Amino acid sequence: MFPIPMVQDAIFPRHSSLNIEEFNNFELFDINVSNNNNDNDDNVFITDMVDLKSQRVLRRTRSLNAPSPFQQFGPCGRIMKNSAMVMQIQDPASQRLTWYKPPLTVLVIKKVSDASVLAPFVQLVEWLLQEKNMVVWVESAVLEDSLLNENDRFRSIRDKLVTFKDGRDDLTDRIDFIVCLGGDGTLLYASLLFQQSVPPVMAFHLGSLGFLTPFRFDNFQEQLTNVLEGHAALTLRSRLRCVVNRKSEKRHERTDDGSKSAANSILVLNEVVIDRGPSPYLSNIDLFLDGKYITSVQGDGLIVSTPTGSTAYAVAAGASMIHPSVPAILVTPICPHSLSFRPIVVPAGVELKISVSPESRNTSWVSFDGRNRQELFHGDSLRVTTSIYPVPSICALDQITDWFASLADGLHWNVRKRQKCLDELSDLTASGSEDTLDELENMKLYDV
Repeated sequence: MFPIPMVQDAIFPRHSSLNIEEFNNFELFDINVSNNNNDNDDNVFITDMVDLKSQRVLRRTRSLNAPSPFQQFGPCGRIMKNSAMVMQIQDPASQRLTWYKPPLTVLVIKKVSDASVLAPFVQLVEWLLQEKNMVVWVESAVLEDSLLNENDRFRSIRDKLVTFKDGRDDLTDRIDFIVCLGGDGTLLYASLLFQQSVPPVMAFHLGSLGFLTPFRFDNFQEQLTNVLEGHAALTLRSRLRCVVNRKSEKRHERTDDGSKSAANSILVLNEVVIDRGPSPYLSNIDLFLDGKYITSVQGDGLIVSTPTGSTAYAVAAGASMIHPSVPAILVTPICPHSLSFRPIVVPAGVELKISVSPESRNTSWVSFDGRNRQELFHGDSLRVTTSIYPVPSICALDQITDWFASLADGLHWNVRKRQKCLDELSDLTASGSEDTLDELENMKLYDV
């Protein structure tokens, strides 16, 4: 069994770097500042953690969850209490990694066919073997890389690596920790390898976009040491459980706890895409939500994505970008033949059913995170819901900072020239000088 990572209680401040021993030295003082007088301010719960040795006070940040709604409406109305439906949802801002025991096995995934990743890969593997005494796993295809085998340092450690073959070997309960070197595709591949519980993933940006890879490789030793000691915030990236039901086959259902086996169940991190494939005709897809007919999609297809996938294919199709800590499923049409069909966001707990409409002139095709492409015939259906197995992605700083940094660096979100202030405009009007105009044009109007 690999050591199961735990997420510490909501009282743990996300901006501190404390191990379990240090955490136990703290005395907790809860200060309830919730609004008891029905003001318009949000409810705020502040927890002070006081270090008994140094008397430091670490004040935690706001919760990322919305405040609990007031449950009385007017003089008479209120929400009916149902103990069976009560849920405890942890504040995402407090999710931090800890280990039951020190991790011993690490899977290193590198970007394929990229010579620039070879040197960092050898440097990382060598450090993990020699400095941390860890068992390093790699895909068997890595050892067949001719450029890698020309490296003298790699040849000296080649025999110490443990290999697996994708599609043949089961890595369940064998890997404690995952390190990705490359772009976002390496994180998607890690998700594909683990179709149930996923070990914590630390992704280094050595690819092109790097939206899901927040770490820089320059000081990897220090960063990895902090993570292995349990000093890391986590983003739990939800995944979608997709089950294809064939009309010609007996239907098999499978629950997330693995009580029944089903070879056609796939977990995806970004999105599942249903499109018209090579057909020249419009897709005609029926969409159901919890068994109720919602609409028919007539266009090029449909994207069902996670919040993580909202910044991938979905955003290119006109959808909104959703923070990965928001529990939701995003439904986005691809080039719909309708001016009013806009993307929608539905609760994470619903089950979507997508099927080829009986009136459709053609079949449809489905792909899962860009893989396992297969045809959907008339009478077939695809069921999609949120899985209980997220991908625990390790943050470089925290959930909010990492995400907005990715928006700025990867997508250049909201980049534009700065608007001139009124003083600058009045100076131009008063002087009327061409020299002043040229001078203003040469000013730095772009905030870095």
